[in-house]
Amino acid sequence: MADEVIGGYRLIKPMATGQMSQVWEVVEANSGRHFAMKLLLPEKIADSACRGFLLHEAEVGKELAHPNIIRIVHIGKNKDNPYFVMEFFLAGALRVRLIRKEKDFIRAKGQDILKQWATGLAFMNAKGWVHRDVKPDNVLVNSAGEVRLIDFALATRPPKGFFAKLFYKKGKAQGTRSYMSPEQIRGQILDGRADIYSFAASAYEMVTFRTPFRGTSSQELLTKHMIEKPVSPCIHNPEVTKEFGEFLLHMLAKKREHRPRDFHEVLMKMRTLHVFKG
Repeated sequence: MADEVIGGYRLIKPMATGQMSQVWEVVEANSGRHFAMKLLLPEKIADSACRGFLLHEAEVGKELAHPNIIRIVHIGKNKDNPYFVMEFFLAGALRVRLIRKEKDFIRAKGQDILKQWATGLAFMNAKGWVHRDVKPDNVLVNSAGEVRLIDFALATRPPKGFFAKLFYKKGKAQGTRSYMSPEQIRGQILDGRADIYSFAASAYEMVTFRTPFRGTSSQELLTKHMIEKPVSPCIHNPEVTKEFGEFLLHMLAKKREHRPRDFHEVLMKMRTLHVFKG
């Protein structure tokens, strides 16, 4: 596919490959500027559900103009090969740094990464969207510690109003099991507090290199999210401050009303504490 031209953009090289799509570095033919393009994998192009997820992600992202959210610059709705074009942000997912156990980088940049991440999510929630798939795979972090929130394929705008909520039908739980809130697992109407839970589960993994819960089966893992209290991250990493450990557990409360009200409250609290000692 390299050197192929799609919608006026020449494909240079693949940057990342997922289950249904691939991100390419591209060059705009007219300007010579570099961008990133997300395309469906060839075997997924005929799948209407995959096309729907891709275009939904693009439309949601187009609404979210924020420094900590990846910028969508163009959407191609071609039935034969839908795609969208994003800013070229030279960075890997936070997941890569966790796999490599880049402890020094996390210690040096972790607090700022979490603040930027929470700021992007605060903006997204304020615009009426719940991300529903907050995890280390879906946030890009470059070597300077700059952050971009990505992947809005599962983003949802919760129903508003008494009757909309009254006639809401529970849907299939969607998300990633290691980070899903109890209400998300149950298929209930979500608000930003579901993203707060997933953010906390991700932050827990960032500072300890392990998720809050582990299970030998999918059902065991989901059950733990719903009923088991996580241990303090300080147990797994003594360098984490007691105050930050307690705040993570607060964000991981089983009942959403026991968590912070929104990401603005999360950010206000984070101004008053340190993630690591020293």
